Amino acid sequence: MNNFVITIGRSYGSGGRTMGKLLAQELGIDCYDMELIKLASEESGISESLFGESDEKVPGNSFFRIFKGGYSGKIAPPSSSDFTSPENLFNYQAKVIKQLAETTSCIIIGRCADFILKDYDNVIRLYFYAPMDCCIKRTKELYGMSEEEIIKKIQKTDKERAFYYEYYTGRKWNDASNYDMCLNTESMSYETCIAMVKAYLNICRKDIKVDTEKED
Repeated sequence: MNNFVITIGRSYGSGGRTMGKLLAQELGIDCYDMELIKLASEESGISESLFGESDEKVPGNSFFRIFKGGYSGKIAPPSSSDFTSPENLFNYQAKVIKQLAETTSCIIIGRCADFILKDYDNVIRLYFYAPMDCCIKRTKELYGMSEEEIIKKIQKTDKERAFYYEYYTGRKWNDASNYDMCLNTESMSYETCIAMVKAYLNICRKDIKVDTEKED
């Protein structure tokens, strides 16, 4: 494969999603976040709203029945009672992620993409995180919620992402061994983080070259 894929895992408020979008602009490639829901809906014929309801969340009461390695990749047919199950929705989304990895250079945010593409050699797996006080500050600047609301939002979102990741992969979401590069964004600007990723990309992907400094 001549194309490359960057997957991004991120704690809420770390700026990972924003950096993914900015990095895509720098590299001239597409970034897929919520867009994956639309693509999976088109691929399956299942309503976007159903994909949205289960997006990066574990199904039902699965908080209390986590199992290891829930992702099989096997897609249930329309005639199956499991056709619109959260697991099947995940499998359709995984299918789209694999199709993207095989056909185009892009950035994919969340959705266990690092695990889904674990056997692909054209993938760079990133994880962005930051201390709670930093995440609170970033979130407050973006949404203007009270600090109490922000803390609840961060805790709830990160808990859902962690359980979702473990449910489908059998791995811990914030385990550094899942990723090629982990960055604490507390003391770094978006520009600095992006420059570090681009430099790392140059090292890992000898067949491509990207400027490590943004032109004026």
